[in-house]
Amino acid sequence: MQQKHINSRMISKARIKWIKSLEMRKYRLQHNAFVAEGPKLVGELLPYSIPLYIAATKEWLAENKHLLKAVKEVDEVSREELERASLLRNPQSVLAVMQIPNEKLDIASLQDQLVIALDGVQDPGNLGTILRIADWFGIHKVLCSDGSADVYNPKCVQSCMGALARVKVHYCNLPEVLREAKMPVFGTFLDGTNIYEEELSSSGIIVMGNEGNGISQQVAELVDRRLYVPNYPQGSLTTESLNVAVCTGIVCAEFRRR
Repeated sequence: MQQKHINSRMISKARIKWIKSLEMRKYRLQHNAFVAEGPKLVGELLPYSIPLYIAATKEWLAENKHLLKAVKEVDEVSREELERASLLRNPQSVLAVMQIPNEKLDIASLQDQLVIALDGVQDPGNLGTILRIADWFGIHKVLCSDGSADVYNPKCVQSCMGALARVKVHYCNLPEVLREAKMPVFGTFLDGTNIYEEELSSSGIIVMGNEGNGISQQVAELVDRRLYVPNYPQGSLTTESLNVAVCTGIVCAEFRRR
């Protein structure tokens, strides 16, 4: 097999400009690409997707030759060069530009699965953490309303720690999908029924709402079972509500425990 040629050179100004532009959503959409950085994250993504471009140190390239056979462009760079292109405060040994997958939502494929739906979750860090939670609990599809954070935002990509490779995220008209799916729809509300006392199913759609406003009225009307994660001891004076990612973790754990 012919050995792949790896360029040992400085990253061009044009290349750096391209990488930096992907920090903004409009350019991610224009180029259909996003940036992933760090050996753990890039290593998680490589078995599932072929990068458009990789810039990495000599050491990282030597350890990961077996993963680079299909990559079109690879530059061997110094750590100083990597810092010039990186979107992180503390760049690591590898940066990859990945292609955004173009996968349409097949509503029929949701049947018999446990699915998370996010109604206006706007913080990329929360979204990334929720993807990790979904990955941990074997939830393979996450639905996002059009007003939700962009999953390819660099903060989200870094915080999801490779879950993006295994969890498919679909942006959609959430009320429309909930109607068409014809599945049990669960949602979290402050006036809901104690989740530890409610009957839960092995499949269905779990809706989590916006950080400040919760689930929108339009979506709330489609929720079959309103759930509440109680504080302890119940009725005591505590913080007003849980962080949406923390709440998602508790809810998913309870569904899988049953």
